Amino acid sequence: MFGAGGGTSSYEEVRAADLVVLWGSNARETHPIFFHHVLKAVHRGATLIVVDPRRTSSARWADLWLGLDVGTDIPLANAIAREIIHSELVNTEFVERATSGFDAFRESVEPWTLEEAERVTGVPADAIREAAHAYAFAPKAQICWTLGITEHHNAVDNVFALINLALLTGHVGRYGSGLNPLRGQNNVQGGGDMGALPNRLPGFQLLEDPELRAPFDAAWGVEVPPASGKHLTEMFEAMEHGDLRALYVIGENPAQSEADQRRARELLGGLDHLVVQDIFRTRTAELADVVLPASATWCEAEGTVTSSERRVQRVRKALDPPGEARDDIEIVYELGRRMGHDLGSPRAEDVWNELRSLSPMHAGMSYARLEALGGIQWPCRDENDPGAQFLHGRLWAPHVDERAPFVPVEHDPPVDELDDEFPLRLTTGRRLESFNTGVQTGGFSSPLHRGGEALLLAPEDGERFGVADGARVRVVSRRGAVEAPVRYDPTLRPGLAFMNLHFPDLVETNVLTIDATDPKSGTAEFKATAIRVEAV
Repeated sequence: MFGAGGGTSSYEEVRAADLVVLWGSNARETHPIFFHHVLKAVHRGATLIVVDPRRTSSARWADLWLGLDVGTDIPLANAIAREIIHSELVNTEFVERATSGFDAFRESVEPWTLEEAERVTGVPADAIREAAHAYAFAPKAQICWTLGITEHHNAVDNVFALINLALLTGHVGRYGSGLNPLRGQNNVQGGGDMGALPNRLPGFQLLEDPELRAPFDAAWGVEVPPASGKHLTEMFEAMEHGDLRALYVIGENPAQSEADQRRARELLGGLDHLVVQDIFRTRTAELADVVLPASATWCEAEGTVTSSERRVQRVRKALDPPGEARDDIEIVYELGRRMGHDLGSPRAEDVWNELRSLSPMHAGMSYARLEALGGIQWPCRDENDPGAQFLHGRLWAPHVDERAPFVPVEHDPPVDELDDEFPLRLTTGRRLESFNTGVQTGGFSSPLHRGGEALLLAPEDGERFGVADGARVRVVSRRGAVEAPVRYDPTLRPGLAFMNLHFPDLVETNVLTIDATDPKSGTAEFKATAIRVEAV
């Protein structure tokens, strides 16, 4: 929508906001450091709205919780937009000067009355009205989201729906108001910034643009192919069709983290050659022909990381890697040498300086400045630039050359439909005390693990399906089944179940999830699986 994949605001602005919306984000558990910034705003008097199918630990801090049905984010956002429009709360001056496509957008949300939205989403009409008025009236407002919005088959449209709300009210491009995708892991933002995307060069420069490719051609002495590569979902499709026969995996565990896990493992196991470079022996590494032990832990590497607020910070090596492990960059450079190409200096600072010479938004970030300033937010165009605390201030200029477009989006329910055979909706997420596929937080005993994985059910559903709290059940989807103990959770609404994927040795949750993907982003619909439970 705005030309760069990064949050528009800083953490300082979240603390200064008058209203914070956490949409599809249980930040209290999944982004606990960020949530401290939210709490500072709350303690200062800011309003907190949480939009989530579960009454999460984040929602317990909220002034207003909108407990919507899974997969109905677009109807809810469109209804909020319609209420803002009909109540004449639109920032008309901003919309007319800085945006385009408003008339088509207004027409698209017209069917979403408060009553219709309540019918589809399950959120009371009065609560939707309250949220709309609070967001529109707030002097400074932030919308923050994460996987609850993006792990759907219409992920990009979900994000568009939230951006539309900011454009309606002018809550973007100025201090204190913004749109912030919270990154799921440390340095996910930095990976994208460095060009680890199939259609972008470092600095989010479009691969298909010959003028943007030219500096890379010159610096690397090769012609950079103009065609986009494949994202992860497309890679698995290519494996299935026999078009991709070898894979090099660095710091990722798709054998455990991909939806429809059995299919993923079959395809990885059927490759002619699989190379895994990682710090632990992951499930993916167990399938590999070659394992390259890496030293990617926080204390064994030099370099930079970039946070969700676009802040680039230095990482300093404290320890040498154990055994035969090598720094990631040394492994890549040595592979290049053995393939007959000198990639230059493997020193982290030299690689960073090459990046700065090719990515305009990083040009002013020397190691010396990163050290002196404790980190810098991109874009930082030269060594006199302090960096950008917030983005898109151009939208508030007297004359806007490039307007931000409204994008009408329509409701598209989850692919895995509920029926008499699969009457429960399973959604997945993370917990505070563990992490992702359990690679870094598993393998040891800890009282924080709370007994490992369980299927969380509303007590009403336990009685409905004849399973007691603590009983063991088979959880069955259209793709497979796993066994797990039941834990009653009174914060869940009837019809909704919850699991995570932190304890693969106990429960392989992604055996259940569907690999229906968003065609625009390639993200699978982890958040909406149809299941049934059977007593064991």
